[in-house]
Amino acid sequence: MAAFNKVILVGNLTRDPELRYTPDGVAICNFSLAVNDSYRRGSEGESKDETMFIDVTTFRKQAENCGQYLKKGRRVLVDGRLRLERWQAQDGVNRSKHTVSANLVQFLSVGDERSSGASDSATSSKEASRTVNVDISSIDDISDDEIPF
Repeated sequence: MAAFNKVILVGNLTRDPELRYTPDGVAICNFSLAVNDSYRRGSEGESKDETMFIDVTTFRKQAENCGQYLKKGRRVLVDGRLRLERWQAQDGVNRSKHTVSANLVQFLSVGDERSSGASDSATSSKEASRTVNVDISSIDDISDDEIPF
């Protein structure tokens, strides 16, 4: 039987990304994503909201782009796979957590460029989309209800 490991998430960064480099010069970027979920519970259909916080890691050019252009609060789509990280804490207890290793991080909001008072935000958006190969000029017209997942 074949295995399949794929994760697609849309959420907001909970903190600024942390970009670092290995001794070999490979870029690694870590950030955390807040993903909201809403569901109905009980016979009366009481609405419940739940937020999950997910750690994401990306590598190489994608990592450099994330480190340069993403900031806390930005909305992104992450396409990747689940990984299990294991380590031993200082108190000797074995710990583990699931993280996402991102193959693709697509920037969904312009974020700081809108609020920074830039004189030509359309030009800023076009420059950002050219740099990271993402067309964000049409995303301003999309509401969260129009995203198909």
